[in-house]
Amino acid sequence: MCCEKALAAEDGCVGLVETQYYTFAHPPDELKLECGKTMGPVTLAYETYGRLNADNSNAILIVHALTGDAHAAGVHRGENNPGWWDDMIGPGKAFDTDRYFVICSNVIGGCKGSTGPASINPKTGKPYALDFPMITVADMVNAQRRLVDHLGIGRLLSVAGGSMGGMQVLQWVASYPERVRSAIPIATALKHSPQQIAFNEVVRQSIMADPEWRQGHYYEYGQPAKGLAVARMIGHITFMSDQSMEEKFSRKLKNGDYSFRFGADFEVEGYLRYRGESFVKRFDANSYLYITKAVDYFDLSNGKLVSRDRPVDSRFLVISFKSDWLYPPVQSLEIVRSLQAGLTDVTYCEIGSTYGHDAFLVEVGEQTQLIRHFLEKTFYGYDVLVSHDA
Repeated sequence: MCCEKALAAEDGCVGLVETQYYTFAHPPDELKLECGKTMGPVTLAYETYGRLNADNSNAILIVHALTGDAHAAGVHRGENNPGWWDDMIGPGKAFDTDRYFVICSNVIGGCKGSTGPASINPKTGKPYALDFPMITVADMVNAQRRLVDHLGIGRLLSVAGGSMGGMQVLQWVASYPERVRSAIPIATALKHSPQQIAFNEVVRQSIMADPEWRQGHYYEYGQPAKGLAVARMIGHITFMSDQSMEEKFSRKLKNGDYSFRFGADFEVEGYLRYRGESFVKRFDANSYLYITKAVDYFDLSNGKLVSRDRPVDSRFLVISFKSDWLYPPVQSLEIVRSLQAGLTDVTYCEIGSTYGHDAFLVEVGEQTQLIRHFLEKTFYGYDVLVSHDA
């Protein structure tokens, strides 16, 4: 794993990286949103790794999950925290930056450099807060398309991502099929189930029930920390599996015995509190509201992705994880059946991980082998069996 101190010795690290910013949709040419409103100017934070080849044919767009950002690989100067998919992006890795030009952008509605609720509304000079328009996954992809145009890329070799990132992958094919040679949706769904919507609604209500939320206008006072922390605790439970929680925590006590108070007696309680408190320091509460609503609105079922009347020539690699109960394999199989009905080239793999939904971030080995070979076949146009060092 990359860190600035070990860059010289680190094999497969993309090294020091810098976040860049692209601003577009200046009035009156504002970005049109699915909700019927317009927004502009719009800024996208993004990072790139590797080099674009002479005919611009080796570009891969990585799209992040719910609380991710543009920093997918490498390290920033003065920091030792690698990007969120650093084990997958770099020389010799799944997304091999010796071969491919990899792009990752923060979605609109986010809070890591892209325009979102915490951004300054040019019409008021204050943060948008709840004046920020409702966004959808299609709006996120539309903004990314503008970035890809800006970078001079006509057709992406691949679009890849997990969870909400997987939804963006599917939306890219639905919105711009001619712009995508291949797609890698991981641990995702064509639409949210009632249970998935219910979890997100509890998350939103926990934020909005915090008096410090102030109807979204909290920026001059500080985050609704308690509500946002609880929201993240709920979310984090869904990211893990029962088996992974048993292996990591079981019923271990922090101090060897019960306190007979409402403190964190169990290690799992302390862990969840830590995750919630640390999340408050890095993510905006209103962004959490907007993005969870966007994924609830997402729906590419019933032939809206592809169909025999609207076929696509994009190749698909669909990956799921056996222990993922947030986005279970049955939802990935729904994607596969939809693609097969549209006569689309699709390969499916269910990985037997015990890590739950988090597996797409931590199960590096098997994902690397699958993705590496899939990309080679897509890029070169035929099966390439190459021996790679472990």
